[in-house]
Amino acid sequence: MEDTRLADLRRRLAEVADLEKAASLLSWDQQTMMPRAGAAARAEQLATLRRVAHERLASAELGLLLDALVDREQSLPPDSDEASLIRVARADHEKARRVPAELRAEMTRAGSLARNVWLEARARADFGLLLPHLELNVELCRRYADCFEHQGSPYDALLDIYEAGRTGAEVQAVFDRLKAELRPLIATVLEHSEAVEHDFLHGYFPPEGQRGAAMSLLELLGFDPASWRLDPTAHPFAMSGAPTDIRITTRFDSSHLTESLFMAMHEFGHGLYEHQVSPALWRSPLGRGASLGLHESQSRLWENLVGRSRGLWRMLLPRLRAAFPQQLAHVELEDFYRAVNRVELSPIRARADEATYNLHVILRFELERELFDGSLAVRDLPEAWNASMENYLGVTVPDASQGVLQDVHWAAGLFGYFPTYALGNVMSAQIWERALEQIPTLGDRLTPEDIAALRDWLGERLHRHGRKLTPRETLERAVGSDLDPGPYLAYLRSKFGEIYGLQLEPAAA
Repeated sequence: MEDTRLADLRRRLAEVADLEKAASLLSWDQQTMMPRAGAAARAEQLATLRRVAHERLASAELGLLLDALVDREQSLPPDSDEASLIRVARADHEKARRVPAELRAEMTRAGSLARNVWLEARARADFGLLLPHLELNVELCRRYADCFEHQGSPYDALLDIYEAGRTGAEVQAVFDRLKAELRPLIATVLEHSEAVEHDFLHGYFPPEGQRGAAMSLLELLGFDPASWRLDPTAHPFAMSGAPTDIRITTRFDSSHLTESLFMAMHEFGHGLYEHQVSPALWRSPLGRGASLGLHESQSRLWENLVGRSRGLWRMLLPRLRAAFPQQLAHVELEDFYRAVNRVELSPIRARADEATYNLHVILRFELERELFDGSLAVRDLPEAWNASMENYLGVTVPDASQGVLQDVHWAAGLFGYFPTYALGNVMSAQIWERALEQIPTLGDRLTPEDIAALRDWLGERLHRHGRKLTPRETLERAVGSDLDPGPYLAYLRSKFGEIYGLQLEPAAA
């Protein structure tokens, strides 16, 4: 018979999980279906749910219960579901009790209200419209960081929300290596940009045809209409109400064919992670991905390592030709593969190729660190953004909508989130390297059976564990080492060297 104290812990944590999932569902509705006039009321509803969930997680009663379960935890194998539940719940409780519930509610309220302002500001390319909201978000995040002792930057407390156990300095070291390798690689490839034709990806592609193509693609990857749904939104995202309730989104641009498809694959990766967490961990703090970096490793793996492979498009290109015969009837597989992997300078992160994408992320990370070390004022973000884009990518930003206003993250108060995209890229290659050892046919002869085998392998190796382990431990269990940019950089050199007919060497140490 289960210890009554453990049963009480499960009940209390299940209620917290339910409140958090209810808030996530309200946020999903806000970004997909809610009338815009509902923004103020929705902000209050979300703030209430987040405050109540936070109060329950930080409660003295929960702390006493966790103290009473110390002996029980120590009597169990550390990797058991029960010991992991007690350990992770204690860490979450200790973190939550440092933060006032009203601050947590205000952060949610401010981020929710700013989302709608961001939509208008982006449409008008008017940074000033969003400025007071960003200033409030930064101030609230500073107050949050002040709740924690930090030997480095206050930014570390924000990064810890999304990538627990990593510091800004540690991430900067990884990013410095990426910059050292990627900037010369990009410069070399761009000298041969004419080698890859891509005009056939641009034209008129009706959104209804794109949706049909996206659904065909997603069903091949493992999308099950019984437990998944796909909806359009301004800034794509994924959420899960449960492992059997996965909501993913994309954006349809009638002038560009593949944007919606790659965004759908990206969000599929997030959804699959949540879908394959062990059902035994549902309604508990263990029942979600271990970190945003690991989550992004899955979205970027499906978007890029699978999604930009010859093998996938060998299967899918005939379906695209059938959907868009006028535009694609005479496009061959090799031309299509090369086009969707073309290196091209762009001001827009979400449209960036694999080579330039990380520089988009790194400049955001560095701007965030400057905001929180006090060397950059929020009002100066557009100027600093434009200078970084020119420095890292040689891109002149046309206006704020294609610059500092292009992403929703800062409006939503998600400072510390951006670096997880590039960390996810690094992890995705480490995970792919291990997957290839056991499923070697994942290459150019990819089949539906190979995709199913990959889903199962990821589920067993990574997804099912949820948050039972720390992010670092989860990665080490999956690939045998901690964060290592080496496999990712080797993958990029090999891929773009082959596409552009170049011998791309590692940067000199």
